[in-house]
Amino acid sequence: MPRIPQLAEDASELLDKTRRQLGRVPNLYAALANGPAALAGYLAMREHLTRGVLSARLREQLALLVAQENHCTYCVSAHTLRGSRLGLTDEELARTRQASDDSDPHADAVLRLARDIMDTQGRVDDGVLADARQAGVTDAELAEIVAHVALNTLSNYFNHLAQPDLDFPEVAA
Repeated sequence: MPRIPQLAEDASELLDKTRRQLGRVPNLYAALANGPAALAGYLAMREHLTRGVLSARLREQLALLVAQENHCTYCVSAHTLRGSRLGLTDEELARTRQASDDSDPHADAVLRLARDIMDTQGRVDDGVLADARQAGVTDAELAEIVAHVALNTLSNYFNHLAQPDLDFPEVAA
């Protein structure tokens, strides 16, 4: 049973905006609509990040990694489904969740850096940053990696609070 209601309609039309961005309204967003400013901010950040320098595949991998690190079954389930729709294999999805040995050295560096950012609350040491840069991670990507960690942490934490009904095939975090 959800702890925060999942709205079917909202006066601010944010659920319609969600539907346009995602093709549907996941229950997590329907619960977040109880706080229109929170949902509007989330959607705006998400929309801007889709136009950033990171590929859709890498953005999805970041979302899955963050969900795993935050032990968010709802979001691991959602991003496993989305990742598979983007062509990630079961093995690639499993490796993404552990930030280990991505076959693409650049993606591997991004995921390892993101995990380190979460583990250190952004206080990565110079060697970790140098390793990422040596793998080709740019300053623009560094900024977006932190933004994706923040965006996905917001949805993970809100999920823990709201406990919306799971509307994706379950994948335990």
